[in-house]
Amino acid sequence: MTREKTTHLSAVQLSVMRALWEVGSATTAAVHERVGKPRSLAYTTVATLLSRLERRGLVTSRKDTRDRVFEPVVTEDEVKRHMVSNLVTTLFRGDPRALVSQLVSDKEIDEGDLDTVRRMLAEAKRDSNAGASGEADDARASGVARKTKR
Repeated sequence: MTREKTTHLSAVQLSVMRALWEVGSATTAAVHERVGKPRSLAYTTVATLLSRLERRGLVTSRKDTRDRVFEPVVTEDEVKRHMVSNLVTTLFRGDPRALVSQLVSDKEIDEGDLDTVRRMLAEAKRDSNAGASGEADDARASGVARKTKR
């Protein structure tokens, strides 16, 4: 199974992963304290969640004296990227503008948030242009000419 397919997480699985991302590594008991008890989950439920996440390749574990210690294999950014991409694909038919439109129309994004998004887009565009001009400089430096369409 590919990592893309394994990074879709339920709310409780995401809570377990967040606990691991926050502390780096933890025993089942520690994850139960952080996630299980507040949600009234049994210790065995947390153990099952961790085992399933490990089977999917999202966490790894090692034996430490008598306890298993779990560590995340995927980053929070990888999971966010996949879950947002999946949301856009499945709910908004692949159109990220529809997601933004929905957020704006539901007033989930205010003008200050939009200003922040505009700055982020401008920065990404500058970075993209800098990368493209750097590639062109590299190509010229190596003597590789690009074909132009006539």
